[in-house]
Amino acid sequence: MEWLDEYEKLVIRMNTPRVVIDNAVCPTATLVQVDSARKRGVLLEAVQVLADLDLSINKAYISSDGRWFMDVFHVTDRLGRKLTDDSVITYIEQSLGTWNGPARPAALEGLTALELTGADRTGLLSEVFAVLADMECSVVEARAWTHRGRLACVVFLRGEDADAGRVARILARLGHLLRGDAGAPGAVAAVPAAGVAHADRRLHQLMAADRDQDRAFPTPAVSVDSWAERGYSVVTVQCRDRPKLLFDVVCTLHDMDYVVFHGTVDTTGDQARQEFYIRHADGSPIRSEAERERVCQCLQAAIERRSLEGVRLELCTPDRPGLLSDVTRTFRENGLLVAQAEVSTKGDLASNVFYVTDAAGNAVDQCAIDAVRERVGTDRLVVREEPRPQLYQKAAPGERDHGVGGLGLVYLGNLVKRNLYNLGLIKSCS
Repeated sequence: MEWLDEYEKLVIRMNTPRVVIDNAVCPTATLVQVDSARKRGVLLEAVQVLADLDLSINKAYISSDGRWFMDVFHVTDRLGRKLTDDSVITYIEQSLGTWNGPARPAALEGLTALELTGADRTGLLSEVFAVLADMECSVVEARAWTHRGRLACVVFLRGEDADAGRVARILARLGHLLRGDAGAPGAVAAVPAAGVAHADRRLHQLMAADRDQDRAFPTPAVSVDSWAERGYSVVTVQCRDRPKLLFDVVCTLHDMDYVVFHGTVDTTGDQARQEFYIRHADGSPIRSEAERERVCQCLQAAIERRSLEGVRLELCTPDRPGLLSDVTRTFRENGLLVAQAEVSTKGDLASNVFYVTDAAGNAVDQCAIDAVRERVGTDRLVVREEPRPQLYQKAAPGERDHGVGGLGLVYLGNLVKRNLYNLGLIKSCS
């Protein structure tokens, strides 16, 4: 019936997120506001889109009245500037203002993903890529993290390289490689790329399943307290700020089946403070000390995994068979350990980023870097410093300088801040 169609359209309009992007609110950041009917994962979707664009979230206010979410983010590019690229703004509006959330990149459709975990060792990643090169596999994209002696890696292969028989042989060789000489446990699996919703999120899941959080290492400050009167558990994270920090925290809470109802994010200098008011998906707070400790450990591990330590090397060169194998073998021969890798291929061009340390995880000797660049090509392999946001930009003439502490206290951010204040959720940050 026609009236049913109109009713369905009304429901869709009511539940489709509304996105507002404003550059006039404050002189130092762009405001991104997402209003939506409460839906599982809507916060993660919003943070994921901003993180994938390499944007820095300097402040955020998250508020929910039980039926409606309002998330306000103050974002800059990686150099601390407002968003001025119309294509970036349009992408945010289209990605967040849709019914189904951000879509998988079309370039990964029809591919096969290999998921690997195992004990890390110097040169392991090089050996993985050597096996794929020997079997004439074309790597379209790859992500790899090492943490606390473990490796997690997701590799996307072209569809023509992934018939059933060939995949079985690839898994057999990689499985033997991950076990190593000592027979340490490792795992490798092949899944359709469509099943990997997000590569970085999948790396978190693989490492969490590998229980890397059980090992005792120095950790970021994470605490979980109870607010019994309101039925919330309060998670507080205090650590050095870095790119994609908020995504890593929200992703971990989501995958542990917690819902963030309220929260604040505040960055001062190079230090970040995040506070979240959470419940289980069934509405109950954290009740046991064992669960509280598990949440702390999982968040601490998630914050540490995305290592930006070591030297950042960027490789941009025409793609060819065996390129990754040759480059990572050069790292290994010069005693370099790959702590993190981001590999992508666009057309015939390979664009790769590696964070490297020495075999013990310490700073790399400059001579080793020079030797690697000489072998690979000094014009192809470039040393880059990790860009840090400039949090204290001076207001332009004629603009009111609200300062970093004043971001979000005007215009659209007022409503969120007022809600949090009325609930007593931001008194520790105000």
